[in-house]
Amino acid sequence: MEHVERTGVHSGDSISVYPTFSVSQQVKDTIIDYTKQLGMAIGIIGLFNIQFIVDENDKVFVIEVNPRSSRTVPFLSKSTGIPMAKIATMVILGHSLREQGITEMYGKESSRWFVKSPAFSFAKIRGLDSYLSPEMKSTGEAIGYDKSLNRSLYKSLRSSGVAVANYGTIFVTLSDADKERALPLIKRFYDLGFNIEATKGTCEFLRSHGVRTRYLRKLSEGSTEIYDELRKGHVTYVINTIDVNQHSNRRDGYDIRRAAAENNVTLFTALETVSVLLNVLEEITLGVSTIDAK
Repeated sequence: MEHVERTGVHSGDSISVYPTFSVSQQVKDTIIDYTKQLGMAIGIIGLFNIQFIVDENDKVFVIEVNPRSSRTVPFLSKSTGIPMAKIATMVILGHSLREQGITEMYGKESSRWFVKSPAFSFAKIRGLDSYLSPEMKSTGEAIGYDKSLNRSLYKSLRSSGVAVANYGTIFVTLSDADKERALPLIKRFYDLGFNIEATKGTCEFLRSHGVRTRYLRKLSEGSTEIYDELRKGHVTYVINTIDVNQHSNRRDGYDIRRAAAENNVTLFTALETVSVLLNVLEEITLGVSTIDAK
């Protein structure tokens, strides 16, 4: 239960984190209670998974119940030290939980952080759009764990094949709906010393808010500037978000995402994941100050 899924490395697949972020004891108790009631009422013998959502008032809602295990079970088993598949198999064979020595509904929480990141194979499949949606597109998963969340995130991202560098250039192309929300994130990259490059609309927006940005013309404008930057290895990260209602920009976005995938440039299509990355980068980056700074 102590498991949170956040939008992941450019993703509809998710970064999973254990333990949870500041979930109140009341919410935990409610989730445990709902889980017990649903399990007893439905009569499932073995593993099942429930998707919950919690609103800003800590009210818990059930989205759906699936009469099967999820592929997060191996991750949770490693994180908690509880062999869930083995226990469930024994239950299916007629051995009760009590017979297996399990008497607690919810065990002791871990003091370490465990993070699961999805791995993708977009670079190996030509023509596939790497923009993620609720459809599961990951081909593997990696786990990272440590005493702190950011260290665990760093290990998990690196293990899943994401190049984590705290310097270089980011190329940004944002939908209008995401510009305001993305601005503080781009400023954090800027404060870390990253160079910023962007398409026209995004460039003008960032410049108007004090972020020094280099303008690159789109592929549809007859320019190869973006592709050349990606191919030459000048770009560390690409941040690309789309508005599904703006069909005129979708071809440009597709070309940019394919160019990033084919040139092994780390691509993010979810701002939540960009925020996670920045937390890691800020922790591993040494600050610079004058010798007499107080």
